[in-house]
Amino acid sequence: MVILISGIALFIGAHVFSTMRGLRASVIEKYGMQVYKGAYSAIAGGGLLFIIWGFSRYRSEGIIEIWDPPAGMRHIAMPLVWFAFIAIASRRAPPSRIRGWLRHPTLVAIKSWAAAHLLANGDLGGMLLFGSFLSFAVYDRIAVKRRGELGAPRLEGFTRGDAIAVGAGTAIFLVILFLHPYLFGVSVLQ
Repeated sequence: MVILISGIALFIGAHVFSTMRGLRASVIEKYGMQVYKGAYSAIAGGGLLFIIWGFSRYRSEGIIEIWDPPAGMRHIAMPLVWFAFIAIASRRAPPSRIRGWLRHPTLVAIKSWAAAHLLANGDLGGMLLFGSFLSFAVYDRIAVKRRGELGAPRLEGFTRGDAIAVGAGTAIFLVILFLHPYLFGVSVLQ
């Protein structure tokens, strides 16, 4: 559990630091953008590796159940995760109404994905992992709003970008749904 918590702290800590624009600017001014990006990538990347390693060890050593989610939560979680993949796909698709409606699709995707997993998982490690990501996404959305970053512009009508976002998001969702037991040791469909 220590490895998992350390990974969460490193990964989210690096991302929270990047939201502190004044402190970030002073580090960039002192050490340069390349050093900042290198350090940021190393810390966040190391944190992600620790999260993967720590969560894998936690699951293999026996999960600590806090509560037993009702079976129906999976039926709520799956469309939330599907929506998260569409949201994240809209981030890379051509301009779309979806991206404009969401404004900050990556943060919306993280919130939707994390909330879905919190609904479907009642174990301590899952609550720490998904709760941390949800908390960070809420924090970052507030930070973005305070900085006055409006996000993607709103568009009228259905666009090619919307079709790409829905198609790509759905395709990725289906692939992950199929691979979930092999990648994460948990079958979503049972």
